[in-house]
Amino acid sequence: MISCERCKTENLDGSQYCDEYGAPLKPNSRPPTTGFNGSPVEGNGRKSGSGSLPQPQFATSQPTPVFRVSSPLNPLTKPHAWLVIERGRSAGRKFMLSAEESQIGRWDADGGVFPDVDLDTDDPEAKVSRRHARITLKNGEYFVEDLGSTNGTFVNRGKRLLPGQPQPLRESDEIIVGKTFLRFHIVR
Repeated sequence: MISCERCKTENLDGSQYCDEYGAPLKPNSRPPTTGFNGSPVEGNGRKSGSGSLPQPQFATSQPTPVFRVSSPLNPLTKPHAWLVIERGRSAGRKFMLSAEESQIGRWDADGGVFPDVDLDTDDPEAKVSRRHARITLKNGEYFVEDLGSTNGTFVNRGKRLLPGQPQPLRESDEIIVGKTFLRFHIVR
């Protein structure tokens, strides 16, 4: 089983996302099983002769599948920008942007929606759509685009963005999605 770091829900081994919260999962590193006296125990319940961990035994000889995640979840990818919530109970919360395209919205495990900027816990009134907006980096320039959200996307308190029409973003621009106020910053 794999435990979700955010909600502690136990998920099946091999799961990539939490069934309850929708967050990306990291494989657990489990401590070795020990007996009553603290000595290592093999998978069959017998004490190990050496101090090394027992080797797992599988029912089939097929190789274990390799799971890869997309670059936004890769810890080696450096963030190039970030958003910070400016108002409300989550003021100060940061979302690092490390991909060329970052989705803003609310997670939905059943619908397969896992935005890079997940405002689910920061939007108790659900004014942010599941797939609300997208920030893209193209040729060194940033753009924000509404994805047909219910309550709209606004930049610097201007007019509501038309869905599918990217708007240029600059350092310190304010982005409003639903009732959530975000400030855009570029890593220098």
